[in-house]
Amino acid sequence: MGNPRQPAPRDYPGVVATLVAILAVLLPGGLAFSVHRYLNGPAPITGVALSATATTPEPARPSPGKKARRDAPISDDEFGDWNFRMGGVAFKAKRVSGWTYDSCAPVDRQGVLAENGCERAVQLAYSAYSGHLTAVQVILAFPSDKAAKATAAHLASSSRGVKWRRDKVLDAYVYGRIRSGAIGRYVVYTAVTADKTAQAKAARFHRYLQADHLNYFVFRDANVTG
Repeated sequence: MGNPRQPAPRDYPGVVATLVAILAVLLPGGLAFSVHRYLNGPAPITGVALSATATTPEPARPSPGKKARRDAPISDDEFGDWNFRMGGVAFKAKRVSGWTYDSCAPVDRQGVLAENGCERAVQLAYSAYSGHLTAVQVILAFPSDKAAKATAAHLASSSRGVKWRRDKVLDAYVYGRIRSGAIGRYVVYTAVTADKTAQAKAARFHRYLQADHLNYFVFRDANVTG
């Protein structure tokens, strides 16, 4: 995903978040700010507009268990069930579906992704709290940090730039929000819906899922095999 062996793909994001949290305590500056921003600060949030009905196609998936090699393109197989634990905080979500796209065209609603040279996309669907909370996450790879940041800035002001699987979230919900952010040359875009049963847990769940998968890319390209 002669280098140290990488942890299993489904466990790696949670491990990375724990490492980053530890480093944030030990190291001053940008890394600590990044962790604080995404776990505690006001990350870009927009409402979930479920009136749109467009969905993206389901491409053929790579073979299960495929290991990423150095500079390998992102794949949905890198992400399994989300099992997160850090200190007294713990979350679990079952991965319902995953899709890998060879380009960003299937998830590009307004051409913004193409304008910034988006190269590849992954989409993930999760369910938690016995189906009372659902999440859809789109992860985008760009040729440069600058392109990723420009895209994230656009998505912070408008959520309509990404075409995501609205059929994988709740039809009726009391919590519906989108968070987006960039780290390195990647953008992570996360939509979460929850009904009344999971409403009290939704915002925190959302922050940690977004932060955990952003932090995964702090080390991802440096720790893949090859």
